[in-house]
Amino acid sequence: MSLSGGVNKGAQSSKQPSTKPELDTLAVCRAYGYPSRTMDLANIDIVMVGTTHPGNIGAAARAMHNMSVSSLVLVDPKCPIGEIAYARASGANAILDNRRTTANLQEAVGECGLVIASSTRVRSLPWPEMTPQQTAERIRDLGTQTRVALVFGREHSGLTNAELQLCNYMVNIPANPEFSSLNLAAAIQVLCYEIYKINADPVEDRQLSSQECAATSHAIEGYFQHLEQVLTSTQFLDSENPGLLMQRLRRLYQRLELTQSEVNILRGILSSVEKYKSG
Repeated sequence: MSLSGGVNKGAQSSKQPSTKPELDTLAVCRAYGYPSRTMDLANIDIVMVGTTHPGNIGAAARAMHNMSVSSLVLVDPKCPIGEIAYARASGANAILDNRRTTANLQEAVGECGLVIASSTRVRSLPWPEMTPQQTAERIRDLGTQTRVALVFGREHSGLTNAELQLCNYMVNIPANPEFSSLNLAAAIQVLCYEIYKINADPVEDRQLSSQECAATSHAIEGYFQHLEQVLTSTQFLDSENPGLLMQRLRRLYQRLELTQSEVNILRGILSSVEKYKSG
């Protein structure tokens, strides 16, 4: 199979940063007459976890560029980002040049207020699900103040349960039930398309106020650690036989999409419990 974009061009691009200007989502929207105030596409991270084939990363960059999404985060990639990736990107070199790489998913989504996982695996503990259209609507409703991560798992095994617990929702792309596994780039294309399409709809801004900013994943993780510590110290949680208690509590709180002020209140309650217990 031939790869569009030219191998030599891709090889050159992998050795030095692109000289092209950064992708200007707002300029693209204006050029095509689309309103640009419903969301900031630069606030959307496409997060690929443990990807094993560089061609999938390049194809994902191309799919993102098609839909004016520009932020790519690679979590512990298992392949080099070189000639093959740039060839499959077919000109979306800036996305590969400006990619961010992290060691784990928690680091990748730490500053995000909404984390959505694309997954088809059957789970022992069901996670709240959305359709691609509902995902786009939810992102639009957050306005421009919240950073969002769309997380895509490994080609053959998807996301682990521990990784899924870092996410607020799962998104499932409807497909042929007898052949429902999509290629990574195809899944990214579908979700980015829904976001791009809904961003063109003339709707009123619905941004959170500065007092109601969504809590980041890092803040939520800090709360969960604090909660587990308090539940253990009060013997509500049996550390020798924890069962699914913390997973169920994670599912509950992730579904609520806590604001930073709400996390502060909850942690204050926990601190009050600790103070009362120690007194």
